Parts: sequence; C-alpha cells; structure tokens
Amino acid sequence: MQNTEVKRNSLRAWVLAARPKTLSGAAVPVIIGGALAFVESAGSPLWLPMSLCLLFAFIMQIDANFINDYFDFMKGTDNEQRLGPERACSQGWVSAAAMRKAMAFTTLLACIIGLPLILYGGWPMVIVGAICVIFCFLYTTHLSYMGLGDLLVLVFFGIIPVCLTYYLSLSHHSILNLMEAFLASLACGLVIDTLLVINNYRDIDNDKRAGKRTLIVKIGAKNGIKLYLWLGTTACLLGLVFIFCGHMIAFVLPLFTYLPLHIMTYREMKRIKKGRELNRVLGMTARNMFVYGISVAAGLCLSYLV
Repeated sequence: MQNTEVKRNSLRAWVLAARPKTLSGAAVPVIIGGALAFVESAGSPLWLPMSLCLLFAFIMQIDANFINDYFDFMKGTDNEQRLGPERACSQGWVSAAAMRKAMAFTTLLACIIGLPLILYGGWPMVIVGAICVIFCFLYTTHLSYMGLGDLLVLVFFGIIPVCLTYYLSLSHHSILNLMEAFLASLACGLVIDTLLVINNYRDIDNDKRAGKRTLIVKIGAKNGIKLYLWLGTTACLLGLVFIFCGHMIAFVLPLFTYLPLHIMTYREMKRIKKGRELNRVLGMTARNMFVYGISVAAGLCLSYLV
C-alpha cells in the first residue's frame, strides 16, 4: 500500500530508498584503511585513490540497498509482518520499474568510479570490482537466504575495503604491514556485522516464515544476542595488534569509546528482546560502528603524530 506522505518516484522517495544511515557502514572500512596508509606512508598517503575508494564504497552501498529493496519486495520478504524500517518498493514510494533502472545506473556508476583505480593497483582491480558487483546481487538474491550474509559482511565490509584502501593509498608497497592491515580489517568486519545481526535478530520470525535461513535463524534468538556481544568485544581484542605495531592509542581509544557503547546497546537489545522497538537498537548500532571507525582511525593518526 502506497504511503501518501511520500510522492511516488520523488526525490524524497529516492533518498529514503538509498538509506543514507547505512552509508556509515561503507565509510568505516575506508576510513580505517586510509588511516593505516597515513601512518605507514609517514603522513603522505595517496589521497586520490583513497577518495575513489570512499566514493566507490558509497555508491556500492546505495546499489546494494536498491537491490535489497527490489528483490526482497519481489520475493515477498518485505511484507506486512516485517518489523524493520519501511522499504521504498513495498511502500509504493518507488515503482519496481524505476528501481530496476536505478540498480542499473548505480552499478554502472560504481564501475566508472572504480575504473581509475587500475592506475594504482593494475588490472586485478577489474576483477575485484567485478566480484564486488556480482556478490552485491548474489547477497540479496541467494546468499542471505543460505545464512552466508555474515561471512560476506566480513569479506566485503572488512577484509576487502580496509586492505584494498590501505594498499592503493601507498605509493611504495614495500612498506606494507600485512598483519596489522589484515587483523584491523577482520575487526572492522566484526563490528559492522553487528548491524546485520541486530537486523536479522529483529526479523527472525518473519525470516523463518519467508524461508530465509539467516545465521540468527539457524542459531536461535538467544545465541543471536550472545553473538552480538561477542562480535564487538572480539573486534576490540583484535586491536591488540596495534600495540605490537607501535600504535597503542589505536587499541586504547576504542576501549573507552566504542566498547562501553557496544555493551550498553547489547543490554538494551537484551532488555527489549523483540518487536519494532529493536529499530532503536539498530540506530544505536549504526552509531557505535561509526564511533569505532573514527576511534581506530584517530588512534592510528595520534600514535603517528605523538
């Protein structure tokens, strides 16, 4: 049923469909990867490829949101029983035909933005870009229904964007610190996965009815709450790598900023347990993610400057 407050295919409708609040999840890995490059290059990273990585991540996130909106609508997952924020196609804000065109446009735009990265990383960047686009579609259409969403978050919101931004932003690749970059990317992926966990935890009953076998559906709601807590705390523990690499502030800062917020959000999630009120926890989790990214990046930069 169409929401009369939002004009069909209007600018406001497209802004809502793009889900601006999710863009922090795209920005955080690039911010961390860029901070690592800033430190390793002695304050002189390559700013252009770093900026292109950030823009590519933003457009791909919007593309993923459009794809998710369209295919969940077509599959009937976005129905009246869904507890999450309203979606553009299911609410009638954006027509299915317009959403298909938007998906094609954002996919093409992301490819155009990512193409210059060949100058910094060579032709393998084409393969990486193609993989990102393919899995962007496969996530919503198939893999999220198989419980593989959390693994994809770890790879595409952790390992790939952090390590790739780090690599492409360095003019001399001989100074790469692979251990620090990999563990930092792993921690980043775990933090961002908390957003998927709370999202799937909230929708566990509807996902069961729709045949969507998310990880939370498989392990159950009680273990889902424990997983949420474990992800954030483990990410902070992985930050121990920063101490061994001489960047102690990057380990300490998230402990005093992100971790208390994460524990508070976990307690709120445990208190609410189920229902639409969990959308408030979703917003808190998005805030926590951004705090984590800024804390790690600031810690790395301060460790270098001090």
